[in-house]
Amino acid sequence: MTVLSVLRAVAGPARLAITHNSQQVAKMSDHRAMNIIPSRFQWNKFKDMLHLYFVGAAIPLLAGIGITNMMVGPATLSEIPEGYVPREDEYYKSPITRFLVRNFTRNEQMEYEKKMQYIWETEHKRQLRLIEKRVKKLMAERGDYKAWYYTPHIARKYQRIVRKETEELMERRPAA
Repeated sequence: MTVLSVLRAVAGPARLAITHNSQQVAKMSDHRAMNIIPSRFQWNKFKDMLHLYFVGAAIPLLAGIGITNMMVGPATLSEIPEGYVPREDEYYKSPITRFLVRNFTRNEQMEYEKKMQYIWETEHKRQLRLIEKRVKKLMAERGDYKAWYYTPHIARKYQRIVRKETEELMERRPAA
């Protein structure tokens, strides 16, 4: 019996736990567990793209510009050898500006020659139009050249057809 009395002291808290768990408990019924907030997807996406382009483009570009300015440095003035014609990009001080002018801009001579070519082409087209207008006028006046205003006269063909039909009609007609 002493064993049972010892077990009774140990079983007391376990018995309370069993009776406590037998009741139905309604969890999370008094307030919301998840707050509804606006989405931050676009903001997070913007931050990710900004970080990507900054790390992927801006930092290497700035590093390249810095290295170029440190290694090459700005241009210095010097005497031009006789007979040497400097290029247009050699007039700029910064090596990056020289690179941009050399590779991404058109020089004034190129623009001038393009404009002169355009003027020459338009003048040539104008002269051709004047010649064509004069040719059409002369052909309309004379009417002797096979082109826009010439109509060939092929009356012999129709004359033969008409004569043949007339003969056939005369044969069918009864004699009077």
